[in-house]
Amino acid sequence: MAPHVSESALAGLVEDLAGEVITPGGPGYDEARALHNGMIDRRPSVIAQCATQADVSNAILFGREAELPIAVRGGGHSVAGTSMIDGALIVDLRRMHAVVVDPEDMTVRVEGGATMAHLDHACQPFHVATTGGRVSTTGVGGFTLGGGSGWMERKFGLASDNLLAADLITAEGKHVHADAAENPELFWALHGGGGNFGVATSLTLRLHDLPETSMAMLFFLPEAAPEVVRIYRDLLESAPDGVGGGVIYLPAPPEPFVPEHLVGKLLCGTLFTYAGPVAEVRELAAPLFALNPVIEMVSDIPYADLQSMLDDPPGLRNYWSAEYLSELPDAAVDAYCARGELIPPPTACQHVLFPLGGAVAAGPSDHPIPWRTAPWGVHPFATWADPADDDRAIQWVRDVRADAKPWSTGAVYLNFIGSEGERRVVEGFGADNYRRLARVKAAHDPDNVFRYNHNIAPAP
Repeated sequence: MAPHVSESALAGLVEDLAGEVITPGGPGYDEARALHNGMIDRRPSVIAQCATQADVSNAILFGREAELPIAVRGGGHSVAGTSMIDGALIVDLRRMHAVVVDPEDMTVRVEGGATMAHLDHACQPFHVATTGGRVSTTGVGGFTLGGGSGWMERKFGLASDNLLAADLITAEGKHVHADAAENPELFWALHGGGGNFGVATSLTLRLHDLPETSMAMLFFLPEAAPEVVRIYRDLLESAPDGVGGGVIYLPAPPEPFVPEHLVGKLLCGTLFTYAGPVAEVRELAAPLFALNPVIEMVSDIPYADLQSMLDDPPGLRNYWSAEYLSELPDAAVDAYCARGELIPPPTACQHVLFPLGGAVAAGPSDHPIPWRTAPWGVHPFATWADPADDDRAIQWVRDVRADAKPWSTGAVYLNFIGSEGERRVVEGFGADNYRRLARVKAAHDPDNVFRYNHNIAPAP
């Protein structure tokens, strides 16, 4: 514990919180500080596991009085580990995970610590959904406030496009509500500006009818990949907005659907996600079925199951980045495939190519999300177990970015990257948007209390 946190002050926090206060050496401390990225091993001074909005306010005021850095934890998926800081007060929202679905108004209210699993399983009985992340353990709050890219984005828009209202606790410990009519400038900033302006204790999101979903995942040997990726590109560029998915290079995992002789071998996969029946997705993917994939997984699948299909285990070492492309010509496909074949063994690195377009490109042009107009995004996603592989895995991610540079728009989805410097943060918002966001930051967090994120410095 930091030496300037007195026992009496800590006792006061324990008294003030409906949730739990966890400190170094106490029960549950190591479990409470563990993050998704196994590379992050930080020791905060106090973890305030908040159960109510008042808890959040009390925790912030305690941290400021004790002059501790303050970080905010929702899902804990940030690859940079920004929700866990040495010597800090952590506002841990995970106990606040209630989800209230209103199928008549087609809205859902989500507390700040809820994950995609909480959201999707609450919505499923009503056959409604909103755009969620691609794994079920992602926190809804950080995902949405950072933009929110997921399987259904081409049909429903980004998660932030579906944000109708938010409740925040500011750095002064005060409650602020933001929607189109109340605090509209703050509301604008929350559509991509991240956790810079306060702790989001609840979000209200627009829902959409989603009576059925299906998927087709087809895997090919690497020698077929250039043709496969070109066909996939052409199919997606003319596909209905209900079609999403991506291309992925990865070493085949030891899963039941992978034949034993292919486990560990490098494969190129194409994924079609579809807001409709499996017969239609089969028809859409017919040109790829004709290439005789070595693995086929095709089925109707509930949306919540689709969302958790690619869940990766916590605790592995992670390093990710991204580039967004203005076009995907054959030369870019060749560069993508060549780097896919160089995934460093024995890592579980994944080389992902996402289609955008549809409702993403058609969404609000004034939001601080300059990457939404790109038709394709490249997302190298390195995961591995052995620290001895750190340099090789990280270099591979950087090489993917270098390969994509000739076609890059320069804009980037900040939820997909770690700490890559202030310039990348500005590129994530766009220079004009960054200046506007800095003015909102100055109004709501002039002391930059909430700085452990893709930070926006307050305007002077």
